[in-house]
Amino acid sequence: MTVQKVLISGASIAGLSTAFWLGKAGWEVTIIERASAFREGGQNVDVRGVARELLQKMGIEEQVRKQTTTEEGTAFVNEKGQIVGAFPVEDSDGLTAEIEILRGDLARIILDALPPGISVRYGEWIEQVTDQHECVEITLHSGQKERYDLLIIAEGVRSKTRDKVFGDRVSRNELGLNMIYGTIEKQAGDDRWWRWYNAAGGRQVSIRPDNKGTMRATLAFKDRERNLAEIPSDQARAQLPDIFIGAGWQDERVVSGFATSKDVYFDYLTQIMMSTWSEGRVCVTGDAAWCVTPIGGGGSSLALIGGYVLAAFLSQSSSNGAEDLQSCLSKYEQWMRPMVDKAQKLPPGAPDLFFPQSKAGVGTVQMVLRIASFGPLRKLFAHIGHVADSKEQLPDIRVAQTTS
Repeated sequence: MTVQKVLISGASIAGLSTAFWLGKAGWEVTIIERASAFREGGQNVDVRGVARELLQKMGIEEQVRKQTTTEEGTAFVNEKGQIVGAFPVEDSDGLTAEIEILRGDLARIILDALPPGISVRYGEWIEQVTDQHECVEITLHSGQKERYDLLIIAEGVRSKTRDKVFGDRVSRNELGLNMIYGTIEKQAGDDRWWRWYNAAGGRQVSIRPDNKGTMRATLAFKDRERNLAEIPSDQARAQLPDIFIGAGWQDERVVSGFATSKDVYFDYLTQIMMSTWSEGRVCVTGDAAWCVTPIGGGGSSLALIGGYVLAAFLSQSSSNGAEDLQSCLSKYEQWMRPMVDKAQKLPPGAPDLFFPQSKAGVGTVQMVLRIASFGPLRKLFAHIGHVADSKEQLPDIRVAQTTS
C-alpha cells in the first residue's frame, strides 16, 4: 500500500502524540504550528489513568517522571494562609495526580521522541481546506498548496481551522470563568504543595510548585459579563489590581508578580462539544474536538489517549480510500466518546460552587473541605480526578516494519 500522508495542524500535546504514533505506523507526517518556535513553559498538566500506560508504550515514562513538578498535594487555605483542608498525593485520582508536569516539558519530551522523518514547520498555518475526495488540498499562509490523505486539526479550543471546516457544528459552553496563569518568583516559605484560596466575589488565588526554581500562580474570577481573554494582554493586566487586591492571602504577591512576568496567559474557560469529529478527509482531536477545561480535568490525558487511539485505528486501514478512512475515523470516535462525555460532565454545581460570591459561601466551602479532608471522605473527594480510565482495552496499533 502507498505510504499515506497526513498534515497535523498544531504542535500541541494532542498533535505531537498523534504524530508520534502515526510515525510509528509508517505514515508520512508533517506538523505545522502557528507559533514561530516551540512553546516552552505553561502551567501544570497531569497524566492519569490510561495515559500513564501510554507513556510506557512511548518509552518516555522515565523522562516524564524525572521532570515532574514534585507537587505533594493540594491544600485549601483561608485568608491568613491557614490550611482548612489538605489532600496529599495518594493515587492517580486525586486533585494532585501522581504525575504532574509542566505542559511545555511534556510537549518537549514527546517532540524529542518523535520517530525520524517527521517534519515540523513553525510559523505556518492553514488558510483554506478543500476536500477533493481522493485527497485534501491545503492552502497555507505561506502561499503553498499541498495535498494530503488526511488533515488532523489539533489546534486547541479556539481552533480557526476547525471553525472553517465544521462551522455551526461546533458548540461552545462558556463557563463564565476567567483564568489568568503566570510564573512568579519563589519565596521563603513556599513548599511543594498546591495552595488554593477562595475569596468572596467568585475570586480564587492559587500558587503551586514547579521544577524550575519558580512558582506557578493562577488568578481566577467568575464573571459572565467580562472576558479578559478578548482584550489586549496589557489592558487585561491593568485590570487585575482592581479585581484582586483586597481578596486576601497572597493577592498582592501574585498581582505584582504578574505585572512583570513574561508568560502571563489569559483564558476564558469554554467547553467544546461537536456532534462529529470528522468530515471526509478532515478530523479533529484534543481540545479542538472536546475541550473539557480545568474544571472537568484530564485534558492532557485525553490528548495523549486520543492521539494514540486515532493513530491505532488509522494504522489498521487497508487502503487510502475515502470509505476506508471514514471507517477508521468512526471507530476512533466510538472508542473516545464515552471517555470524553464522562470528562465533560462537570461536578454538580460547578463552577459556581467552587467560586462562591459571598463570604458566607466561602465559609461553607471551607467547612465542606475541612470535613472532606478527613479519612474515607478524602478518598471520595479525590475521585474528582477519575476521568482518564476506560473499561475498553486500547486498540492495537500496527507498527511499520523498519530496516536497519
